[in-house]
Amino acid sequence: MKQLLSGRVAVVTGASRGIGRATALGLAESGVHVVAVARTVGGLEELDDEIRAKGGVATLVPIDLRDLPAIDRLGAAIYERWGRLDMLLGAAGVLGVVTPLGHLEPKVFEEVMAVNVTANWRLIRSLDPLLRQSDAGRALFLADSDPEPDRPYWGAYTASKAALGVLVRTYAGELKGTRATANLFDPGPLRTRLRAKGRPGEDADLLQPPEIVAPEIVAMLSPDFRENGALIRSRRREAMPSGMA
Repeated sequence: MKQLLSGRVAVVTGASRGIGRATALGLAESGVHVVAVARTVGGLEELDDEIRAKGGVATLVPIDLRDLPAIDRLGAAIYERWGRLDMLLGAAGVLGVVTPLGHLEPKVFEEVMAVNVTANWRLIRSLDPLLRQSDAGRALFLADSDPEPDRPYWGAYTASKAALGVLVRTYAGELKGTRATANLFDPGPLRTRLRAKGRPGEDADLLQPPEIVAPEIVAMLSPDFRENGALIRSRRREAMPSGMA
């Protein structure tokens, strides 16, 4: 994998923690130059220290994905430096508040949609020309294929993930006939801050860390992965106890 991915360039959002951070480390170890995007400067700096300690290279981009013009500037900066983008992982996401729809504050709903849907559309809009310039542009976004898509109290988050799924599949259809692809990946339940917020009574010790899925994601961002428009569920789900998936 090291030789295959050496010299490639990847944008990873939500890179300061969770799945984004774990994947950024995995990509860097495989020789990829990681453009790490997150709101928290401290988290990005810690990621950079770890990447450098392992001999990798990263460019830190501390932006709030709700700042849409900043996403446009990101695309312009990547074009000026590399002229292409090989990989995009949309791992950033927010839960909002688990509450009845009638009690959900408008600003919370708007933030969930802004981060989980609108920002990803803006990333596609900004980075699509760069992905098409790669010999194998790969875009991957995190999905949630929970068996209860209409679960009570999770309305904002579930709606945002449903919208993201339609967005990515539409984009994948537009990429047919090109060298680029776009897919969705459902990692299943992991020990993340977002899950802990949504399920405060759950025993986190029963969950695996985000690092467990990083190799799968790195593989799906690699040139030899040619699926397009697919929803891929993590292989580890097959071995999970009933009720945990």
